[in-house]
Order: sequence, then C-alpha cells, then structure tokens
Amino acid sequence: MLGLDILKFVNTHLRTNLALAWPLAINVLLVQSMLMIDTLLVAPLGEVPVAAMGIAAAILAFALGIELAIGNGIQLLVGRAYGANKSADLVVAFWVGLFVNLFTAVAFFAILSGFDDDIVAALTSNPAVEQRVLSYLGITKYIVIITAFTQVCTAFYNGRGDTKVTLKGYLIEIPLNAILSYFLIYGVGGNAGLGLEGAALGSLTAVFLRATYFTGVLLLDKRVHLRYPRGRPLHAEMGPQLAEILPIAANFFVLFIGASVYQLLFAQLALSSFVAITLIFPWLRIGTQVISAWAQASAINISQALGNNTTQHLAAFVSVCIRTALGLSLAVAVLFFIFSQFIQFIYPNIEPATYAALSVIAPLYILLPIVRGYNSVSANILRALGESKRVLKLHFVTQWLISLPVCAVLILYCDVSLFWAFAIMPIEELLKTFHFYRYTRMKLDSEY
Repeated sequence: MLGLDILKFVNTHLRTNLALAWPLAINVLLVQSMLMIDTLLVAPLGEVPVAAMGIAAAILAFALGIELAIGNGIQLLVGRAYGANKSADLVVAFWVGLFVNLFTAVAFFAILSGFDDDIVAALTSNPAVEQRVLSYLGITKYIVIITAFTQVCTAFYNGRGDTKVTLKGYLIEIPLNAILSYFLIYGVGGNAGLGLEGAALGSLTAVFLRATYFTGVLLLDKRVHLRYPRGRPLHAEMGPQLAEILPIAANFFVLFIGASVYQLLFAQLALSSFVAITLIFPWLRIGTQVISAWAQASAINISQALGNNTTQHLAAFVSVCIRTALGLSLAVAVLFFIFSQFIQFIYPNIEPATYAALSVIAPLYILLPIVRGYNSVSANILRALGESKRVLKLHFVTQWLISLPVCAVLILYCDVSLFWAFAIMPIEELLKTFHFYRYTRMKLDSEY
C-alpha cells in the first residue's frame, strides 16, 4: 500500500512539475533567443560589431544577473507562502524584492553612466570595438531599470505556479524584438539602418513593451492583491526577507556573474576565438537553461510542498526529478552534436578562422550540458530544501577560488590555446558533481 502512496505522490507532483516546467522552458528559450536573434542579425555586419555586442552583453549581465538572482530568491519565498496560503507574505515578498531590485538597477545605471569609458577600456584595447561597445551600452543600459520590475513580476507569478503569465509576456517581447531589430539594423523603405545601435534600440523597445504587459496584468488580475499589509512596515520586513532571499540570490549571482567573467576573459583571446565563443554562447545558454527550467519547476514544487507540509514521499519525487534531468541533458548533448555539424549553414558569412575556432570547442560544448544538467537540478532541489548556504559555498569555491583564477592565469599569462581555455567550464562542473550527489543524499536520508 505504501508503494501505491509513493507512486501517487510522485505522479501528482510530476504532473505539477510538467505544468510548471514547459512554460518556464519556453520562457528560457525566448529569453535566450533575444540575444541569439541579435547575434544572428548582427553577424553579417562583421567581426567588430559581433565582438562589441559580446563585450557589452557581458557587462550588462552583471546587473541583470543580480536582478535574476534576487528574483530567484523571491520565487522560492513566494512558492512557500503560496503553498501555505499566506497572502500577506506574498505581498511582502513582492514589494521587498521590487525595492531591492530597483535600488540595484539604479546603482548600476549610475556606475555605468559615470564610468563606462573606463570599464570598456579595461576590457578591450581595440579602438573600433571600444567605440561600438560604448554606443551599444549607451542605449541598452536603460534595459537594466526596466528589467528590475519585470524580473520581480516574473518571480512572483512563477512562484505562484502561474508560469503561463510570464510566458505570454515573452511571446509579446521576442517577436517584436526580432522584427524591430531587423528593420532598425538594416533600414526600411530606402532609409539607412542604424547597424549595431539598431539592435540595441530593438531590444530596449521590446523590453519596455513587456513591462507594459506586466503592468496591465497586475492591474487587471483579480486574483492578485498587492496592497501592502498594515502592521508590517517595509523597513522592518527588509531584514528578515533579505536574510532568506540573499543566500538564494547569492547562488544565482555567483553562477550568472561567473559566466560573464568567463566571457570577459575569453575577450582577451584572439578576435576569431572570442567571436566563436560569442556566437556559441546563446545556444549554450538555451541548451543548459532548458534543463534549468525543469530544475526550477522542481524547486517551486518542493517549496509549495514544504509550505503545505506534504513531504512524506519527497525523497522518491527528488530521485525521479534528477533522473528526468539527466535524460534531458543527454538529449541536449545530442542536439548540440547535430548543431555542430550544421554550423556553417547557421552562420554562413563569418571568417574561416572563426569556423576553425568553432570546430575546436565543439566537443566541449557538447559535453557541458550533461554535467551541468545534473548539477543544476541538484542545486535547485537543495536550495528549496533550505541548503542555499551549502550550495553557495560549493559554487563559490569551485568557480571563484579554482576555475576562474585558473582560467585567468591560462589566458592572461600562459597564452593557452582556445581549447584549454574553454575546457575550464566543463572541468568546473565536473568538480561539483560528486559533492552535489553527496549533499543531496545526506539531506534526503537525514530528513525525508
């Protein structure tokens, strides 16, 4: 009889996971496709615009990474409050998250406005690339302010399990971004295009329209009441909320910003090598983030189960989640292999040296999603189970104390080849895998 109870519990939560995961997966595909669309549209302009966009995107990722990290912390708090049916906690999490995200965005915007020349000069010594980066950042830095709002809305609805609401927002943003960017880059009706700056304007306009969509949804959604509760002053709630948000946020911040630092280090390689990595990164993010969508759905599901105290068969559910993530990882690796065979058809107008660089790193980006997929689902599950600090420590040690310093030394001082520079990323993931397995088993065996 117990076996039937476990099976029923797992099947029920797997159906919930699937309902949460497929909109999240499409969200991820659409988000990452925004950069991919810009890359595809800008690639015919030449290597200098592509390199400039890669550097500018890495700079912006610092701020967007912080906002995403805070949003993921809010998402799990919202999931727990929603599972426990505590509407006041939902509202507090939303407003605290919005305040923190807006404060972060304004601070970064001020830094970028005042020190953009110095920041860009430290990242590239190519005057042509530097000028294009500054032009691109001059427009796209406003995205940081708008995304502070949309990221909190995304986390709020995802945490409630309403992932289709966020999906609709991306379905508005991404097609408009593609259409606007194309005409702004290349022109229309005999009018000359703006080139790289056109891609920046297209992205900014599309993000603004998504923010407009979320504003309308919050105002019209009768299930959502965001009037701040009496007796819970915001300044008093800030500390307790941040105590829960920050460890979760720090996990995502370490990973997201670490990926940006990798890209900035790769910018010090030969131009053809960096262009190859810039071209492959959007696809790599899509592949690994699809697996992450399943991992996030698992974490939301577990948070809601903790909130309503239905955890009697949680260990069995976690085991199935991990096996499913491994299956997805293998499927993504196969798709990456197929992708590597058709790279010349996807990017037909790039330099031969860039094609050669793409061939060099192909085995590495095919391997990467297999190890990263397991680590992603394990990390999200551990965060949902209250082990954010343990996960943070593992990510910080392996990435910031080992992998990034080694990568910096190899690129900046040892003049290492592209293969070994890029190989640091899958090596980092392999360092984490054993520890994630051990931590997950320890937590489940001791409490569930």
